[in-house]
Amino acid sequence: MVAQVFELGCSVVQRIQETQSQHIVDAAKAVASCYLHGHSFFVSGSGHSHTLTEEFYARAGGLAFVKPILTTELTLTEHPTKSSYIERLDGYAAILADLYRIEAEDVVLIASNSGRNAYPVELALESKKRGATVIAITCTTHSLATTPRNKAGKRLMEVADIVIDNCGVTGDSALSVPGVPAAMCPTSSIANAFIAQAITVQAAACIASAGVEPPVFISLNSEGTEHVNDDLFRRYTRLY
Repeated sequence: MVAQVFELGCSVVQRIQETQSQHIVDAAKAVASCYLHGHSFFVSGSGHSHTLTEEFYARAGGLAFVKPILTTELTLTEHPTKSSYIERLDGYAAILADLYRIEAEDVVLIASNSGRNAYPVELALESKKRGATVIAITCTTHSLATTPRNKAGKRLMEVADIVIDNCGVTGDSALSVPGVPAAMCPTSSIANAFIAQAITVQAAACIASAGVEPPVFISLNSEGTEHVNDDLFRRYTRLY
């Protein structure tokens, strides 16, 4: 089954490259423009989608100006189903939009595989209401197979300005294993990681092409890098 897992992962990434590259470029251009004009780039996701936020934030090769909306209520660190209930609450995203001070000309990237719950949809709508550009990373197949579960009656893919499909299947798990009743091997995590890195690299290239040096972190576990990262942390990681 190991070979099938790798084949599945490679096929999903290839499908993203073939069908979503222009959307990724559009997202990267929005991020670069946001930075070059002195605005903020926020990233958020709930449940397992919160790992995409960490893929963007404070890691080697990553852009230092990323602002994560990463509260413990949206992660799995305290309880396995807590975030599932929190993301269905109307009003929570609006509170975070205020706390993180999302403003006009900012860019807000939101990851949600289903795109049906209150948190991602409300955060998108609240961000747009404030004049920000919204990028969605979602599974369009899954989203269209379910009904919206929020008071706006919308899916994330229906309210975002730029939509990137992670090219997964309904239910995320895409591999049948003999003798196992449920599908296995969810593909959204690997898909989101590749999409995040593609946006990051392309955004850095756009910033550099404008004659500005992109602020990029170096591994904290490499020799002699502390001063570089310390300077970037001082300049960019004040979130509030």
